[in-house]
Order: sequence, then C-alpha cells, then structure tokens
Amino acid sequence: MRLFLTTTVCVLLLTSIAVADDSSEIVLWPDGVPEPVVRIEPAETLVKGDDGLTRRFNVSKPRLFVYPPDATASATGAAIIVVPGGGFGRLADEHEGSSVCRWLASHGIVGIELAYRTPANKQPNPVQGPAQDLQKGILEVRIRSTELKIDPERIGVLGFSAGGQTALVAAASEPSFPTSSDPALLKPNALLLIYPHRIMDPETRKIRADVNLNSSLPPTFILQAVDDTASDPNGSTLLFSELLRRKIPAELHIYELGGHGFGMKPNPATPAARDWSHRVLDWLRLRKFALGNVPLDSGAAH
Repeated sequence: MRLFLTTTVCVLLLTSIAVADDSSEIVLWPDGVPEPVVRIEPAETLVKGDDGLTRRFNVSKPRLFVYPPDATASATGAAIIVVPGGGFGRLADEHEGSSVCRWLASHGIVGIELAYRTPANKQPNPVQGPAQDLQKGILEVRIRSTELKIDPERIGVLGFSAGGQTALVAAASEPSFPTSSDPALLKPNALLLIYPHRIMDPETRKIRADVNLNSSLPPTFILQAVDDTASDPNGSTLLFSELLRRKIPAELHIYELGGHGFGMKPNPATPAARDWSHRVLDWLRLRKFALGNVPLDSGAAH
C-alpha cells in the first residue's frame, strides 16, 4: 500500500489529500523515458477537486497500477489497460482510472491503470509520449502474462477522452520507440474507446493522419454522447464506418444525452453515465474477456 501526500495546488483551487492505493505497480521505463520527456519538477501529485474526484498531475515516471481480480470474482484470464483522460494536462485518475480498474476486477478481469507522462498538452504532438507509454505498457503486460495469470492473447485497452485518442493512435501505429520486440506484441487484442478526443481531423473531416486504419486494428467498441462538446461524435461515427468498411468487428453506442467525462461518476440522471458500463460488459462477454452470456434482451434493466 502506498500513501501519497499532497500539499499544494492553488491556481485550480483544489484541495490536496492523502490517498491510499491498493494496487501494485510496474515502472515502464526503468532506464529512462524516451523523448519527448516531461519535467521531473514539480513532483507528481494526487489532488482531490471540489467535485470530490481525485486527479493526478505531473507524471514523469510512467507506470502501470495493477488491480487483480476480486477474491469473490472468478478470474477470466483477461486483462484490460485503462487509459484515463485529462486533456494531456493531467490524468482523471479516479473516475476514468482506478474506479474503472476496480470495476473490471469485480468481474474477474485484471484491471491495469496506465499513468502516462503528463503534462504533454504543450508539446507539438501531445499524444506522442502517452502513446509510447501505452505501447510499452501492452508489451510489459504481455511479457508478464504468466506472473499476472492472464492469457497473452486477451489483453485489451480501454481509453477515455484523451486516453481514447492515445489508445487509438497506439493501436494503429508502428512501435514509436526503439525495440527489438515483434511489433505485434505491442498491439491490443481488443480496443474500447469512450468519448475519444479529437480522433477526427477538424479540417479534413477524416480520421487523424497518425492513425493507420489498415494496421490490423482489433475488434473495437466505441461509445459517447451526442451532446459531447469536447469530443465530436462525428469522429466516432466516422471511425465506426471506416472499421466496417475494412471488415473489422466493431460496435458503436451513441447516447442523445451524457456530455463528456462521465466515466465512473455516480450520475443516475444521465443515460450515458447510467448505462455505459453495462454495454461494455456485454461486449466484453461477447469477446470472451468476461464471463457470462450476452443478454438476449440488451435493453433489459440491470
């Protein structure tokens, strides 16, 4: 168990807190982070905001936090790396990170949160460093599959917002750092994108240029809301169409209401926030990542 003590944060008027984390961790770059690096100072900090949610700032040591399946849940042998959003300036560490991992663990899946380097939002290509971290994370999880008690061919990635952009770029790109490993080892077996941020170029109205849609993308799940003003839903519909055209298994859910950034926030009044995790679980069952059968009546109450 690790205790993080936070003592500052002023400009954002957020309150610093002490947070206990029940996960184990894997450092991704023990010999040094490749370019583009972020500053070591100020130190990494966990901060609780006025909304009661914790966010992570200034990650200069990218790593994975591993949440094994709950003792009460039957292990499925699958793992999912969760990539939080945060606009590349911070990580939505709780409602798009640790809470999601614990939810996956409650269904027998090894939940693994990626703490990627941040802030990267001032760099020329903000997604470059985070995508490197994710590709390295997938490789590390696959190498450690025996230790983690998982099937190396059932490793998924679940990304939110900027984390969704990171997940798509990482899955649809060649290795973005020097490695002797087979490039296939850096690819996920399933890709889940929740309100992915800026996956469509606003000028060309095409999927962003750093995404190679012909790069053997895995089965893909996409979900967001129409009233999302931060992530254009047209990007999600365009990606879905492109996947279908390439005969890549894909599923798309777009809610009329939900906005952006709901993650695991308790918000029963919003259809997307209330329902999205059930749709994800159904899809994970379909892909044999989770136990149980897909309900015949997908509209039934949960």
